[in-house]
Amino acid sequence: MKQLRYKFVVLSSPFFVGRVVPLANYMIKHKEKYDVQKRWKMVRYIVDHMRRRARCKTKVYGTENLPCDEGYIMYSNHQGKYDALGIFLSMPHNCSVLWEEHSANRILARQVCGLLDGKTISFTDPRQQIKVLNEIAEDVKAGKRYLIFPEGGYTDNRNNLQEFKTGCFMSALKAKKPIVPVVIYDSWKAMDKNTFERVVTQVHFLPPIMYEEYGKLHKRELSDLIRQRMQDKIDEIERESRLAKKKI
Repeated sequence: MKQLRYKFVVLSSPFFVGRVVPLANYMIKHKEKYDVQKRWKMVRYIVDHMRRRARCKTKVYGTENLPCDEGYIMYSNHQGKYDALGIFLSMPHNCSVLWEEHSANRILARQVCGLLDGKTISFTDPRQQIKVLNEIAEDVKAGKRYLIFPEGGYTDNRNNLQEFKTGCFMSALKAKKPIVPVVIYDSWKAMDKNTFERVVTQVHFLPPIMYEEYGKLHKRELSDLIRQRMQDKIDEIERESRLAKKKI
């Protein structure tokens, strides 16, 4: 049986889901009553419950790298169902998210996406993709913060990077705002394993890449730049892990 941890999180929370889903849906329908901060607080409440049910702890590094006074886009690697949750819980302020349509339609994911004014994208409709990525660029220009997974999805890649979809970098090139590469590590263990031992994941916010540095790059070149910085951080984490094991 696959993904026992994820199924346990969902099936062991019927009362939580039964109470939270209608409330979240009401808040989404009546956003005039609930400002961004109130909806962000609700998102953190939902994802923290899921974290605790998954017996997971997340160590956070580099929050000082997050810009405080302007919009920006975070590009993160992708490993499993816990990825966005771990990043949301690690952030000192609210953000929005770009999700693939099918993934965003799961229970609780649908509510989280709606509470965050998130956007969904279809991998089979190029015209819709361009429209959504242009909307994100305008939102970021206006000061919003977005989380995007350039790998698009995940398989059984664990801590290995997959191929990036270069189209998603159009938003950054049009917004001309900072890019924050994000590295998650061991996130796949939180909900994609078949064991129930406690899990520790990591979220690393890397130094921002300013438009002055990336503005003259093409989408493929920008993709390669961000991917290399993520890979460098993953290599660093793994070197430190090997050294720590040798000392024991």
